[in-house]
Amino acid sequence: MVLKRIGHRLTVCKVPDGSGIKADDDFYFIGKTDEELSLVCKTESTQENALERDDGWRCFRIQGVLDFSMIGILSRLTGILAENGIGVFAVSTYNTDYILVKEENYERAFAVLASEGYTVE
Repeated sequence: MVLKRIGHRLTVCKVPDGSGIKADDDFYFIGKTDEELSLVCKTESTQENALERDDGWRCFRIQGVLDFSMIGILSRLTGILAENGIGVFAVSTYNTDYILVKEENYERAFAVLASEGYTVE
């Protein structure tokens, strides 16, 4: 399985509303529930009115389109990282999964995953 590095520095934040979301940015995730509105975006695109924010995230994605019948892919990756003391924040799209790790663990995450047979682009 191939993992692709995403070059952006990212921020995970909670925002009061969607008014400041830059819909034309090429990378962001929005999560909305009855309790909150969360945003993952490039650090430089973080809204000034963010209620809470956590900077210093980096990201990689599982390359290709993952069929919904494929079971355990995200679990295996995050399990390997957890066994090595690397925390994650995961988000999914229709096509694939994205795994965020703190910047200080980024290179170590790739080394660990490569040692388990994953290919890193």
